Amino acid sequence: MQSVQSTDAMTSPATSMPSSKTVFIKWALLGSVGLVNGYATILMYSRGELAFALLTVILTALALYVFGSKKTYAHRYIYPGIAGMILFILFPLAYTVGLAFTNYSAKNQLSFERAQSVLLDRTFQSGDSYSFNLYHVDDGHQIVINKDGELLASPVFTESELADQDFDLTPVSAEQGEKAAIKDIIALRSKLSGIDLIFPSGDAVRMSGLRKFAAVEPLYTVQADGESLLDNRTGDLLRPNMELGFFQPVDENGEFIGNTVAPGFIVGIGTHNFERVWKDDGIKQPFISIFIWTMLFSALSVALTMIIGLVLASVVQWEALKGRAIYRVLLILPYAVPAFISILIFKGLFNQSFGEVNMVLENIFGISPAWFSDPFMAKLMIVIVNTWLGFPYMMILCMGLLKAIPDDLYEASAIDGSNFISNFTTITLPLMIKPLTPLLIASFAFNFNNFVLIQLLTGGGPNMIGTSEPAGYTDLLVNYTYRIAFEGSGGQDFGLASAIATLIFLLVGALALLNLRVTKVAQD
Repeated sequence: MQSVQSTDAMTSPATSMPSSKTVFIKWALLGSVGLVNGYATILMYSRGELAFALLTVILTALALYVFGSKKTYAHRYIYPGIAGMILFILFPLAYTVGLAFTNYSAKNQLSFERAQSVLLDRTFQSGDSYSFNLYHVDDGHQIVINKDGELLASPVFTESELADQDFDLTPVSAEQGEKAAIKDIIALRSKLSGIDLIFPSGDAVRMSGLRKFAAVEPLYTVQADGESLLDNRTGDLLRPNMELGFFQPVDENGEFIGNTVAPGFIVGIGTHNFERVWKDDGIKQPFISIFIWTMLFSALSVALTMIIGLVLASVVQWEALKGRAIYRVLLILPYAVPAFISILIFKGLFNQSFGEVNMVLENIFGISPAWFSDPFMAKLMIVIVNTWLGFPYMMILCMGLLKAIPDDLYEASAIDGSNFISNFTTITLPLMIKPLTPLLIASFAFNFNNFVLIQLLTGGGPNMIGTSEPAGYTDLLVNYTYRIAFEGSGGQDFGLASAIATLIFLLVGALALLNLRVTKVAQD
């Protein structure tokens, strides 16, 4: 008994050491992660990236909590999945929804402080300009200005001395050294722009061009309130218009007048972007039209690919058919070819003037459809191409589901005298619809947002007339959103695009829930 106790006493210190080392290493790593991410968070916040700073804080705090607490340490295996969901799903969704309530656009991209800083950096020429030349001399460089025929030279300086310096100009009789080429001035422009040359009269000039110095003053001066700006050239007072997100002149009563001054800044505008969707006829009418077409396109794509895929799956699994393996491979080939290649090939085949499709139709039926300029024909073309791209996927699914149906059911049905139609309605379809329903819903959601097909085949055209934002008859909602975001007539309107993207998310989510509910009721 004593020997056992002595053995335990001797081995206990040895077993505790690795545990303490492990704890120390774990907390050292967690502390390092916390310090690094904390520093990154501070940098993001200082640059105005509040959303990304908050994301970093959440992910870091979650990691420290999961890996640092004994109660949650078992969840360390699912942390990567949770972090990925937050980073790639929840954060983009929340960020998009947040942008929908702002005026974020190509004209309004900066914070208020940054926009004010940009304006304060602007200058204007407040006096005469004078030509100058740069000369290479033995000890460095020298600037010579010609003022009304009089040569005035700066002291000799080196490149290291060009840092917000003031140089007094003195009269000289002639230039000295070698005249610098324009490429040398360009190389030194950033440094030359930081110096002031002082005339004997006391007037100062600053570089205003590659060959000129001029009297330059700040265009705007910040006022006592820290927000308003005084235009030193015109004397106008500019104040920030928090409804538009721009600095704008005001009158003596403080009312905004005149044109806004770029750049703009980001401000919250509430539900204005959402209201534009149903109040602005130039947006509402194309939005409704595009929504109906998106629903119709998605439903037709799912229905046609499902029917064709099921029929072909039944055919290639017919035991009496010879060469079934060859047919199966040939029918799967369209699915193996990258979609963008097939789309571009079809774009050439449907060419209105030189395409093979119109060539065949004209020779046989004497017709030459305008596939890209007629709205109905363009939509028909898109449905045809998407059916070709989608039926192999449905065929593969149906082949697997048909294989899973026991042959005994069909043998028993044959004994009862059932035909092909009754077998399909009483055996095949009921056994396939349950596992196939989630896949059909997923296919509907995919086609609802089938951006690549529309963008490569028609680009959304033909375009609608009389819309506030660019819109086409073949645009899906996702393409319409893209065009507003990057091709808007009034500038890239990311706020409005985010509002429509939010509506698309709600619509797709609602439709998916409705389909699942209807299917569940039907199955019950």
